[in-house]
This record gives sequence, structure tokens and C-alpha cells, in this order.
Amino acid sequence: QVVESGGGLVQPGGSLRLSCAASGFSLKNYDVGWFRQAPGKEREGVSCVDFSNTHTDYGDSVKGRFTISRDSAKNTVYLQMDSLTPEDTAVYYCAARQPNTLACPRIARYYTIWGQGTQVTVSS
Repeated sequence: QVVESGGGLVQPGGSLRLSCAASGFSLKNYDVGWFRQAPGKEREGVSCVDFSNTHTDYGDSVKGRFTISRDSAKNTVYLQMDSLTPEDTAVYYCAARQPNTLACPRIARYYTIWGQGTQVTVSS
């Protein structure tokens, strides 16, 4: 399973770092994606990193503000979120999948292991 942490309430312009920790398997053998879902909206692919840590991808709405990274020793993937805006408010989910020829898709249906999510609220 994977477990997200690090969410919370932050003011506009602030930063948060989300963590996705795995248990029972090694994340270094899996593509990992971050997704988010705001009330009344569809789940959105925010970012992903492939199993080899050589390819990352970001949604247009977060490009230049969010950074995904791995710490294999801790079996954890992080999402550093900077310059947060109220539009970033959502439940953030971490997901993992066994890699194949399609590197690191930001499409939810390709991922098979999901966490419970962590709430991020950006508000003054």
C-alpha cells in the first residue's frame, strides 16, 4: 500500500511537501503519480515519475511550481509544491503502477495502487 502525508492548510504563495510512502513493495520498481481531486471536479493528473527516475511529467497548471522526486532509501516519493494558489485546493492522491512501454502517464486508470489521499487547502 501507499500512504500520503504532508497535507494541510497553507496561505496563498506558500509551500507544502507531500510524501508518498510505500509498504510491502519497493517504489523504485514502480512508476508513481500524484493526482488531485477538488469538489465537483474530475481527478487530475498532477505529476509522475517513472520507475527509473529518468522521466518526469507535470500538468500545465503546476508546471514550474511543483517538483516530484524520489528517495529510494526511504521508499518514498515527494511532491514539493511552491507558489500555491487557492486553485490548488484538493485532495491529493499518490498512486503506483508497474511500468510498461508507456512512460509515466498522468492518467488515473493506468495506476493500480492508490493511497487514501491527503487534503491540501490553500486559503488566507
